[in-house]
This record gives sequence, C-alpha cells and structure tokens, in this order.
Amino acid sequence: MGKVLVLLGALAASAAVVGTALANHSWGSYHWPKTSTQVALSVGDNVNSTWDPYLNEAISDWNVSSVIELTKVAGGTSPASCQPTSGRIEACNASYGNTGWLGIAQIWASGSHITQAVTKVNDTYFNTATYNTPAWHRLVMCQEIAHDFGLDHQDENFNNANLGSCMDYTSNPQGPPSNEHPNAHDFEQLETIYSHTDGSGGTKPCRGKKCNNGFENAPPFSQASRAKGDFYVDQLPNGGRRITHVFWTPGE
Repeated sequence: MGKVLVLLGALAASAAVVGTALANHSWGSYHWPKTSTQVALSVGDNVNSTWDPYLNEAISDWNVSSVIELTKVAGGTSPASCQPTSGRIEACNASYGNTGWLGIAQIWASGSHITQAVTKVNDTYFNTATYNTPAWHRLVMCQEIAHDFGLDHQDENFNNANLGSCMDYTSNPQGPPSNEHPNAHDFEQLETIYSHTDGSGGTKPCRGKKCNNGFENAPPFSQASRAKGDFYVDQLPNGGRRITHVFWTPGE
C-alpha cells in the first residue's frame, strides 16, 4: 500500500508539473481591457476567399473560450499594408515577399493593455507546395489570431511531438495529434489572463523597462531580417509599444 501511495503521489506531482508548463503561456501580461464577463473583439476581414474559411475556423475555435468573443466584420485596411484599427484586430493576407516568415501578429499596447492588433499571413510561402495545405493554413491563422489577444506558445521546438494545440510550433501540423486548433490548456490560460476586470478609464502611456513585460532587450522589428528572433518591441513616440511575434518558416 505504501508503494502504491508513493507512486500515486509521484504521478500526481508529475501531472501537476506538466499541466503548469502547458497552461502557463501568456504573452507577458498583455491583454485587452476587460470590463464585463467577456472581451468582445471585432476581427476585420481583409483576407481573400482562400483564407476566409480558415479565418472563420479560427474565430469559431477561439469563441469556445468563456472569456473571448470574436466577431468577424468588414476589413478596415488594405491587405498589402495591413494597418491597425483602434480597438480591434485586422486580419490580412498578401504576398509579402521572401521575408522568412509565414505569419506575424502585432499588438499595440499602452501599459499592459492592448489597444489594436493585426494578423498577417504570407502568401509568398502559402502559395508553395510545402505550405499550401489546409493544416498549415489552420495552424498559422489560429496561432496569429490568438497572439493578438495575449496568448503565447505552449512549445517552440518544431521537432517535438505535437501537443495538439495551434499554440505549439511543429513541422507537421496535421500530426497526429493535429496542431490545427486550440486545446484545453489554451482555454485555461485565457481564463487566467482574463480573470480580472479592468476599469473603463484606460491606461496612461508606459515608459521604461517595466513596460516591456521582461522583454526590454528585444530588438525592434526593423531588425527582424538580421536578428532572427521571434519577438520584437518597437518603442513608439507616444510612449506606447508595438510588439511583434514572428512565425518563421521551420529552419529559419
């Protein structure tokens, strides 16, 4: 009996560690202000007919969350420039060139509050045989949209076994298990991120290292082609920041 109890205790401890590791993937403390039970966000549709089904799926997938409510609306920008619109997410696709990235998510933040965001997916790569598959389309769109409301990766090793989450880097999104949709740990993390209610008065511009959520050494996105990181911070003249997550093609 003693050995059984020890074994059960070890398994429980192991499960707790795994659960914590998988569910602890917020993007710093960045989040949209929450003044009621849910954060209602509009997603501007600036994607073409090829991408529309995947944008629809991503919105439907993330709306399973108890704290996020996404609604697709008419786009507010040119896909080529993909400029942000205050108070919402703009989703765009275009042939952005041989940049090395499949997709990027950018948020503009004042303090820890996200004020606007964009998702861009790069058809220069998605028009090739390697990435022109439903699985790759689903993975990248699902992940970039989620970055735009404060969710980070569960794992960043392309060669690990799939975790069954679109927040997991992989070289084989179809799996098994599939990394084309969120999993339970993603929804748990969103509940943690949005567990509090914010005041409606807004936030003051943020200056200094404390504003970067521990990422004060991140380079500006203009250096992306050289730095080859996946996280960039641009300090803006008004005291806010533009923060960029880059989904590089595997091997970049």
